Amino acid sequence: MNAPVILASHGLCPYVQRAATVLAEKCVPFERRNVDLSNKPEWFLNVSPLGKAPVLLVGNEAIFESAVICEYLDEVALPKLHPADPLQRAQHRSWMEFGSVLLRLIGAFYCADTVQLLRAKAAEIHARFEQVEAALGSGPYFAGVSFSMVDAVFAPIFRYFDIFDAIDDFGFWDRVPKVCRWRHALVQRPSVEAAVRPDYPALLRTFLRARGSALSRHMEETNARQIRMLPIHQPQARSAHT
Repeated sequence: MNAPVILASHGLCPYVQRAATVLAEKCVPFERRNVDLSNKPEWFLNVSPLGKAPVLLVGNEAIFESAVICEYLDEVALPKLHPADPLQRAQHRSWMEFGSVLLRLIGAFYCADTVQLLRAKAAEIHARFEQVEAALGSGPYFAGVSFSMVDAVFAPIFRYFDIFDAIDDFGFWDRVPKVCRWRHALVQRPSVEAAVRPDYPALLRTFLRARGSALSRHMEETNARQIRMLPIHQPQARSAHT
């Protein structure tokens, strides 16, 4: 890849994180250009027919949709992140699509209007994690010791739960020890860490609070409860000799 590479990005988009992780794994130099998706600039609309991030600009050519971007990168840059065997490669692509389904379910979770629906979506997410648990081997990654495209897909998924877990225990990790170990291994991967800005947790909290959802209200209640529990420091009495 001799042409300059630009990744049109958004600070919270998990699909952007996929592409950024793959670029980092393949040591492809690239410029990250963040886009305000609520006020899309003309240059972005010219290269993104769907008006969505990510878009990969390779020289003057544009590629959109994260799955297509990742597949392109695996064709043109080493190391390969897909298995060599066609059947295994197809299975990995199936689990990548499973990851996209999980992302949509996560969106339904944090947008749920009621506590009952919130808990129901949490249970659905846990059920999906149980399916993943059954597919995992000894790790540390999805396919064993080698980092693969499936890992690049699931790393942004697990990142949401750093915030969710701080809000409450929704039972996501019950009886899924392999998934927990996989999540922990991905967090430590340099390419995964570099896929987001340092202020990502604060950006995500702000985004979640703005939803006006059951989770948003729960965040406010949890925050208020934590503030009430903070110790009150009484001023020390002044000595009579001062």
